[in-house]
Amino acid sequence: MLDTVIAIIPARNEEGTIADIVSALHRSGIRRVRVVDNGSTDGTAEAAWDAGAEVILEPRPGYGQACWTGTLDLPPELRWILFCDADGSDDLEAIPEFLKAAQDHDLILGNRMATAEGRDVMSPAQRFGNWLAPALLRLIFGHHFQDLGPMRLIRRETYEAIGMRDRGFGWTVEMQARACELHASILEIPVRYFKRRAGVSKISGNLRGTFLAGTIILATLGRFFFARFGMALSLLPMVAGAALMTPHGHLSVLGNIPWFLSGFALAGLGYIASSAYRWTWIQLAISAVLIRLLAFPMAPGTDAWRYLWEGMIQWHGHNPYLIAPDSPLLDNLHVAWRAKINHPDLTAGYPPLTLLLFAAISAISTSVWLLKAILVAADLAVCQLLTRRFGPDRAAWYALNPLVVYCYAGGAHFDSLLILPMVLAWFAWDAQRPLRACAWLGLAIGIKYVAAPLLVFVLWRLLREGKLKTSLAGALLGLMPAGLALAWFWIRDGVHPLAPAEMIESARSAEFLPRFVGWIEPRTVWQNRIFAAPFALAALILVLRRRSFAKFAEDVFLSLLAISPAVHAWYFTWALPFACASGNLAFRVAGISAGIYFILEHRQAAGDTRWRMTWLEWALMWGPILGAFAYTRWRERAPKTRDRPHPPEVDP
Repeated sequence: MLDTVIAIIPARNEEGTIADIVSALHRSGIRRVRVVDNGSTDGTAEAAWDAGAEVILEPRPGYGQACWTGTLDLPPELRWILFCDADGSDDLEAIPEFLKAAQDHDLILGNRMATAEGRDVMSPAQRFGNWLAPALLRLIFGHHFQDLGPMRLIRRETYEAIGMRDRGFGWTVEMQARACELHASILEIPVRYFKRRAGVSKISGNLRGTFLAGTIILATLGRFFFARFGMALSLLPMVAGAALMTPHGHLSVLGNIPWFLSGFALAGLGYIASSAYRWTWIQLAISAVLIRLLAFPMAPGTDAWRYLWEGMIQWHGHNPYLIAPDSPLLDNLHVAWRAKINHPDLTAGYPPLTLLLFAAISAISTSVWLLKAILVAADLAVCQLLTRRFGPDRAAWYALNPLVVYCYAGGAHFDSLLILPMVLAWFAWDAQRPLRACAWLGLAIGIKYVAAPLLVFVLWRLLREGKLKTSLAGALLGLMPAGLALAWFWIRDGVHPLAPAEMIESARSAEFLPRFVGWIEPRTVWQNRIFAAPFALAALILVLRRRSFAKFAEDVFLSLLAISPAVHAWYFTWALPFACASGNLAFRVAGISAGIYFILEHRQAAGDTRWRMTWLEWALMWGPILGAFAYTRWRERAPKTRDRPHPPEVDP
């Protein structure tokens, strides 16, 4: 067996002991010894070479980095890997016992806590760590360890199955935790421990090293804890949050908002925790459906009643663009929820295709439950598409987002009908099916005009590729749904406005840049259309500069949210599917911080009809979003480090 064992020794500035360690290993029968010089400034490498060891230079610091580099490019005949330290503190006389135990086990660990010599030499910080970390490992995996000692022998197949990721102080605890996950056969053998005879401890030799090592070890254990129990830790707060929000979803009732926001925040905590868990598709599907079912009985937002009303009156021969809900002409229409319609003095402001969809839904039933069922079905379809494309972990960014859950399963906003065709268009474009992408974008534009820049992007990319005929056909497909719906109302009732002028000019809600502009020049508060030009310019620049559909969509919606004078919470969900591709944290954070928006409902219920956030509320909503956006951009510009180094340099 000895011919199948290699000893890996990470070393840094241990010239005084490394030769003795190599010689002791040779005397024990281990002929293959590989010393990884981890940035020594003394003669460690030369001393190891003279003693007969293979020497590899690894300048990147880190205990785990040195150990990992030492295991690269091992000859196929080596089946066992022995790790030990270079400072003379390990009990190498125990190696024969390790080799004997290897016949029946996959991982053999030196247990310093089991001998008086070991306990006496260890510092208080080491003894505390060797109590806490094994206790946490037992809590997570049920395996009782006593030590995280450096001396260990591991079967090569087990080591490769573990797939070590840590490159620092978490190396030892990660190996033990992953071995438990793989149900490897593990044995601890009592060993002595000696005072180091050379060098300075990188962990226990100073307060900073001790604190850093402890932090990394706890973080590593936390990762495994979430990997094992993360579904419960994330799903339970989300379920509890949805259960708390649902009975308080009637946001126009004074006193409901504090409870609603508490539930929203609780669901947000679960959403944050969900990012540390590795989801399977079935777990994600069950979780996404469950929290939507819990939110489904919630009282919808006031927009939902307007959808049903504007659909219903079309079947009675009325045009929602011409007749407001409070018109006396509609007094003969009696429904129990008419008083719940928001802005009853204003005519419809939705695109014509959307009004036809409302009419189709109302033709079946004017029940809000049918409306919700359709919106949730579209929402879950987006979840399924994202899961197929990016896997459950990234799809969870959208599927478990508390804002998404509330807006569609709870509040019944129709934007899920916009998001679904945009995602289908995105996937069609990436699959090099441009006409299909244009057709889906045409449906999205007909539902909400905010999807129009996406069609412009697609047509421009086709023109850049010299596909003039495809571009013209795509333009026809993209404009046809909205054009036909508009023609329907035009032919039937003649020319009419597509949205109330007073809403276009003065509607404000949680705006970003317009808030500062209005603060500097108050007259602009009543001139919303002045912000159309800067958005058009921003969109044009993005059309010319972006090549990726997803990146363009994300950036154009971010520009729209920053420049638009009217920003509602559900607008942030438009870009969230595209953030699943880019990893932009800004829209994930918005799924939590945008909950502050609903405090406006509380203020309106209290009699304040201005629909304006205070500066504190505005900062609580936008501050985290801006911080996450800045972090994402910094991370994108940070130099990328390669996980696998160049072939190791061998000292001749």
